[in-house]
Amino acid sequence: MQSKTLFSASLVVGLAAMGMAQSKFIGPINGPTFVPGEIIVKFRESTSAKSRLVLTKRLGSMTAIPLAAPSLTATSADNTLLVRISGDVKTTVDDLKANGDIEYAEPNWVYRTQVVSNDTRYTNGTLWGMYGAATPLFKNQFGSNAAAAWNVNKTGSSTVYVGIIDEGVMFNHADLSANFWLNPYDPVDGLDNDGNGYKDDSRGWDFAGNNNSVYDGTSDDHGTHVAGTIGGKGGNGTGVAGVVWNVKMISAKFLGASGGTTANAIKAIDYITDLKVRHGLNIVATNNSWGGGGFSQALSDAINRANNAGILFIAAAGNNGTNNDTTANYPSNYNLPNVIAVGALTSTGTRASFSNYGKTQVDLFAPGNGIWSTVPGNGNTSSYASYSGTSMATPHVAGAAALYKSLNPSATAAQVKAALLGQTTPTTSVSTLCVTGGRLNVGGF
Repeated sequence: MQSKTLFSASLVVGLAAMGMAQSKFIGPINGPTFVPGEIIVKFRESTSAKSRLVLTKRLGSMTAIPLAAPSLTATSADNTLLVRISGDVKTTVDDLKANGDIEYAEPNWVYRTQVVSNDTRYTNGTLWGMYGAATPLFKNQFGSNAAAAWNVNKTGSSTVYVGIIDEGVMFNHADLSANFWLNPYDPVDGLDNDGNGYKDDSRGWDFAGNNNSVYDGTSDDHGTHVAGTIGGKGGNGTGVAGVVWNVKMISAKFLGASGGTTANAIKAIDYITDLKVRHGLNIVATNNSWGGGGFSQALSDAINRANNAGILFIAAAGNNGTNNDTTANYPSNYNLPNVIAVGALTSTGTRASFSNYGKTQVDLFAPGNGIWSTVPGNGNTSSYASYSGTSMATPHVAGAAALYKSLNPSATAAQVKAALLGQTTPTTSVSTLCVTGGRLNVGGF
């Protein structure tokens, strides 16, 4: 078993220098970073195809890759492009701002990971994030109180879906396999049967590797850990239990060993949104335990497309220990109706020292310190570990959204969000540090 804290870049560098295992973290490495030689450009609708071609040539590139899914845009998806250039990114972006054919141009930012049951980790007292003040067996008033919902048979529904936009997920893990999505629209046969541009996406898609392998080994521990907190199978006598015991989780992998880019994050978000728009999947939310890039209008547009489809975007507040009201953290700082920003709480009810906060930009706090959940284990499908970070707080809220939706099938995204924020428990340590002044409380659903 292992314990991991998702802290700062300086900690990661320090451990590497000492020859120790590196920790994963949310947030920038010495500030927001971007992919050299790549920019995201959105042309105005009035710009002709000829003008676009002339401009991309002038930028030193013949390569322009459409980003937005065609099924989700009122006009051609070709309006928003990932363009590979030969010049300096910052200079090129500044020059394009004065071009009348361009609506916006921006860097391709890099993001990084931000981290009554008979299940072993519940019954031995370590799964504190699921406890409440009056739950049987073990109690912790600062947990999510999910166990109180379980105690009255509120355990979710397999007709409710959550997208995990993150690393990949070990979907055959003993505590995850029953709750992982299998795509009925595109069986593995070498064809793109559902016409979404992704051939044989039977378990989701890897946008970092551009293939259908959403699990690529033990490096996909962060995404696997997140999945266990959302929807680890409860009541199976082993491991952990997620906030919601019955759910379907979909992997949209865009984070790899070097993080993930804006372009791939957009594709991942649109992939999940397209599943709801074209196939009617009952997707209530995506979990987004990552951050670190600067403001991106293109990413904001993708999140807004999810909003238009009725999908919540639940995001980690960040692990820099700073105020998001004064120093923005993206994507949690996008001021869109579907965004819920989550800070991390300790088991003693204090704000985790690493957790970002913000009276106007962080919505609520949830358990995020010393959280046990599922991880890959070199072929072992029953491995678990304790991680800390706003990455770990966020899936508590995503799981709560799925649980609420299972109990209130007709609830809109706005109503689910209102319920999550309206039922928080006032908490002294964060009373002035978030919108609600409180912590997640699942017990009242």
